[in-house]
Amino acid sequence: MTRPVRVRFAPSPTGPLHIGGVRTALYNYLFARKHHGTMILRIEDTDQNRFVPGAEQYIVESLKWVGIEIDEGPENGGPHAPYRQSERKGMYAQYAYDLIEKGFAYYAFDTEEDLEQMRKRLEAGNMQPAYDSVSRNSMKNSITMPADEVKARLESGESYVIRIKLPRKEEIRFHDIIRGWVTVNSAQLDDKVLLKSDGMPTYHLANVVDDYLMGISHVIRGEEWLPSAPLHVMLYRYLGWEEVMPQFAHLPLLLKPEGNGKLSKRDGDRLGFPVFPMQWTDPKTNEVSSGYRDSGYFPDAVANMLALLGWHPSDNRELFSMPELIEAFTLEKVSKSGAKFDVQKAFWFNQQYLQQKPASEVASLINPQIKSKGYEAPQEYVEQVVVLMREKVQFAKDIVEEGGYFFVQPETYDQEVVQKKWKPETSAHLTAIAAAFAQLSDKPSAEDFENAFKSYCEQAGVKTGELLQPLRLAVSGKGVGAPIWEMMALIGRDLIVPRIETAVSKISF
Repeated sequence: MTRPVRVRFAPSPTGPLHIGGVRTALYNYLFARKHHGTMILRIEDTDQNRFVPGAEQYIVESLKWVGIEIDEGPENGGPHAPYRQSERKGMYAQYAYDLIEKGFAYYAFDTEEDLEQMRKRLEAGNMQPAYDSVSRNSMKNSITMPADEVKARLESGESYVIRIKLPRKEEIRFHDIIRGWVTVNSAQLDDKVLLKSDGMPTYHLANVVDDYLMGISHVIRGEEWLPSAPLHVMLYRYLGWEEVMPQFAHLPLLLKPEGNGKLSKRDGDRLGFPVFPMQWTDPKTNEVSSGYRDSGYFPDAVANMLALLGWHPSDNRELFSMPELIEAFTLEKVSKSGAKFDVQKAFWFNQQYLQQKPASEVASLINPQIKSKGYEAPQEYVEQVVVLMREKVQFAKDIVEEGGYFFVQPETYDQEVVQKKWKPETSAHLTAIAAAFAQLSDKPSAEDFENAFKSYCEQAGVKTGELLQPLRLAVSGKGVGAPIWEMMALIGRDLIVPRIETAVSKISF
C-alpha cells in the first residue's frame, strides 16, 4: 500500500454505542495497526435533534475500555481538528454550492405539503415515492424554474435545501474489499438532500467531505451503509476527488442468536445478555441498560469475542491477545454473511480469560466484593481461592458468590443433596471422619485429607462414593464446587472439623 492507511470510526452521539458499533471500531483499529496506520474518532453530530447528552463521553469510554487506542479525535486532537462535525459545520456549505456551480446539484424549494402531494401522487400510480431524476421535473426546484425566479427566491430568503442531481440511468460501480464489485443503477437512487434548510449538512455530504479532508484511505463500516455507497461514489466523482476516493469495506451485520435479523437491545433484554459495552442510563427515561463491563466481562475477552463475529482466521484459532489479533487480521477474511451472536460463546470467552489471568489480578478485582460481604482474608488466601474456583465459574464475581464457603461457615445446606445422599448412618460416619481429621497435623495437605478419608472408608467397609458428597455438603453447604481435598486443605483442619460437627448436628432425620 503506497498510500498511508488512515481509518475512522464515526459514530453519532444519539445514545449508547451498540456492541456492533464496537466491533466496527475494533476492525478499523486492527486494520490500522496491522498497516502501521492512523485510527481516527470522528463524532458525527450534525443531527442535533437526535443528540443525547453524555453519549459522546460514553463512546469514548467504551472504546478505551475495550482496548481501542485513538490517534486523532475530540479528546486528543490532531492535524485535522476539530473532530466533531458540529464544530466543522461552517465548511460544508461551500462544497454544496460548488456542486450547484458544476451542475451536479440544485436548489429545491418544496414545502412539506409539496413533498406529501408528490408521495401520494406516485403511490396512486403504484410507483415508489422518491425525489429522483424523474419526479424532480414536476417539483419546485432550480431545474424546473427560470433562473430569475430562482434568484428572486434566494434573495428573498425563502427556505430551500440543496439536493444532488443524479443521472437518470447510469451504472455506478465500485469495489468493496469484502463483497467484491458492486453495481447499482442510478435509477434506483434518490436525489438526496446534501444541505438542509438550516444550513447543516446531511450525513452524506459531511461524511464524504470529512473523509476527503482527513485523508481517509479505507472506509470500514457496517453493512447498513452499503445502500449509501453509490451516492458517496457519485459525490467523490462530482467533487473531483475520485482519484483519492477511499476503498470501501462493508461489514456483515451482527444477528440475533436465532439468526433472523439484526441484534437489538430487545434481544438482550429478552435473553439476558448485554448489547452495550458499558451500562447506560437513558437521560430522558432513566431506564438502565446493562453493559459488558458492569456484567463482569474482561475487556480483552470482549475484544476477542467481537473479532471472531464475522472474521475467520485461517487456522481456526479462537484465543488471541490484541497484538495477536492485529498480526492475524485481514479484511479479506471477513465474511459477507451476518454473524449470529452466541451468548454461551461470550461466557466461554470470559471463562478462558479468567483462567489465564494471574491469580493476583483476579484477587484484586474481587477484593472489594469480599469486603462488601463482610469477609476477611489475606491476599495470598484470596489468590488460592481464585486458583481453586476459576475453572468452576465464568465470571470473577462468581468466585465470591459461589465460593462463599471459603470465607465463612455455611448456614444452610443444599436440601436436594441432603435428601439424595444423607442416610441415617451418614451422621455417624462423618462424626468419625471429623475425629480422624482432628488427628492430622496442624496444616494437613490435600493428600493428607484424602488419605485419612479413604482410610476410614476402608476400615468402616463403606464406599467412598457414599460419603464424598455428604462430606462436601458438610464443609461447604453445596453439592458441587472446588476440588474437595484442595478446598479442605486451604480452609484448614481447625475450621473443617467444627464445620462437619455443626452439619451433623443440623442435618438429622
